[in-house]
Amino acid sequence: MQGSKPCPHCGKDIVLYRNPVPTVDIIIYDPVRGVVLIERNNPPLGWALPGGFVDYGETLEHAAVREAREETGLEVTLTGLVGVYSMPCRDDRQHTISVTYSAITSNPDAVSAGDDAGRANFFKLDALPELVFDHRDILGDFSAQIFRLRKHAAVGNAE
Repeated sequence: MQGSKPCPHCGKDIVLYRNPVPTVDIIIYDPVRGVVLIERNNPPLGWALPGGFVDYGETLEHAAVREAREETGLEVTLTGLVGVYSMPCRDDRQHTISVTYSAITSNPDAVSAGDDAGRANFFKLDALPELVFDHRDILGDFSAQIFRLRKHAAVGNAE
């Protein structure tokens, strides 16, 4: 979709495109503690993966590391791409596209809420609170990836 508005300097029409907004989400995973979730201070309220909007001139990877630090206080290392999530209804505020990364931290005890997060805690994958957006689906995809990795790692082990 597109529209237009007059240029404030010359008065000619400027074409405006209505595009989805890029965002990142980060699954900070610890095999013992689980995943880090934040409790949002802004609507929609509830628990969510740390993440946010990509700034102009910023790579997706840099945005993911920055958002993790801002919302959880954790320095993270990205470990992989979980997926890209683009359903137009995934965020009631506007159409967003989330590129979701997995990550680890070397200091999980430093987790603390920051930026627009009220709280930040680890949760076991089998004991998640109610989640906003499509984050339960994203964590389901991540859990399936973890299950596949564990299954392949166990090949040849006696059980």
